[in-house]
Amino acid sequence: MSDIKRRYVIAEDNTPVGVIIDIATFERIESILEDYGLAQFINEADDEEPLDRAGAQKKIRGPG
Repeated sequence: MSDIKRRYVIAEDNTPVGVIIDIATFERIESILEDYGLAQFINEADDEEPLDRAGAQKKIRGPG
């Protein structure tokens, strides 16, 4: 990953309270996080038993 250009937001007592990044960097970080989350979801789904048609319909409709 390339160097992220950032600007710190500093409170009156000189403590950092935030960071400002450009929109392109934000969108890149957001995309990376979404891809990671999707990969985690896929990995978890691989561990589950596949449903047959009746089981899938029951899961979609819910209880009752």
